[in-house]
Amino acid sequence: MNKMSVIKEHERVVLTVDIPEEKLTAGDVGVVVHIHDAGKAYEVEFVALDGDTMAVVTLEHTQIRPVEHHEITHARRVA
Repeated sequence: MNKMSVIKEHERVVLTVDIPEEKLTAGDVGVVVHIHDAGKAYEVEFVALDGDTMAVVTLEHTQIRPVEHHEITHARRVA
């Protein structure tokens, strides 16, 4: 059954788990660049504040969530 995804392409999302091999931590904000299999997985791009792409990863729907009302981004240095 094909079910409509709640998260859409070009939408900002919040990472809910750490992904150490990509130097990403829970709370990092990325943008969905592709939706796989009606929302079972998402291709998400994480960009530094200076515009450099830090990572593009395929994530399960359980590893991200939509941005919620009244959330604010937070800067951190990536080593």
